[in-house]
Amino acid sequence: MKIFIIIALLTGGLMAETQYNKLTKEEERIIIHKGTERPWSGDLLDNKKSGTYICAQCNAPLYKSADKFDSHCGWPSFDDEIKGAVKRQIDADGRRTEILCVNCGGHLGHVFLDEGFTPKNTRHCVNSLSMNFIEDGKPLPPVLGKQEEHSAANTGTAIFAGGCFWGVEFLLEQQPGVLEVVSGYTGGHKDNPTYREVCSHTTGHIEAAKVTYDPNKTNYETLARYFFEIHDPTQVDRQGPDIGEQYRSVVFYENDAQKEIAQKLINILKDKGYKVATRLEPATKFWVAEDYHQNYYEQKGTLPYCHAYTKRF
Repeated sequence: MKIFIIIALLTGGLMAETQYNKLTKEEERIIIHKGTERPWSGDLLDNKKSGTYICAQCNAPLYKSADKFDSHCGWPSFDDEIKGAVKRQIDADGRRTEILCVNCGGHLGHVFLDEGFTPKNTRHCVNSLSMNFIEDGKPLPPVLGKQEEHSAANTGTAIFAGGCFWGVEFLLEQQPGVLEVVSGYTGGHKDNPTYREVCSHTTGHIEAAKVTYDPNKTNYETLARYFFEIHDPTQVDRQGPDIGEQYRSVVFYENDAQKEIAQKLINILKDKGYKVATRLEPATKFWVAEDYHQNYYEQKGTLPYCHAYTKRF
């Protein structure tokens, strides 16, 4: 039986400090340290009952039994997740795509595409120990550590443009402390531009990503450094195969402090021999792009084709 610890008494009063389920050493190895259980060993591999698979660490619902199938791979397999429950990111090996619980960040396994097992052509290969199963008809336990909306007063924002916003958004979303990344258009002269208008080069807008982050977990300089390492700041009006003024490299600063940090990083890169083309421009109105541009690579189940991490600092 999992142990739920909800309230902690702290000096000076009562503070609601939600913690997660207590894990066994083997669960911790997999969920926290991103391990993998032995194939064919999981209790949930051959489970045929109807119900919901939830995160073993925080109880967040992850998968429905209707999406489970037998892939003969040795681990529970699903061709779809409960919408918004699972996050994808590039694995540490740089080749596979890791899947994690959105609510707590616990490691679940990996996702594979285009294998032909089901019409959805998707296989979430999940460790049994990363999940618990709740049979239909039984109540789901409360979700622990449920993420709440963060108020603007307690967050920071940054706007970066470095080629196609799909890749910039995808990679920045994986950074610790990042709460949200939105793809959009900025730097132009037309209100509420469309993607087609931006691509026509008649509005002056640039494809950009607006980052909202928790200042207690990261800071502007950390994110700006990473931005310079996930795109090529030496390219002019392009990024890889994408060519056009909407793909130019720009840091849109919101205040003098951001401008000074960005300029400092550019100077460091120039001292290292990089011919930096990145421009610094004051932030103007940011227009959110069409829905189909948001979380593009997560929706498509693929990885960026013109953005990748390269250490430069």
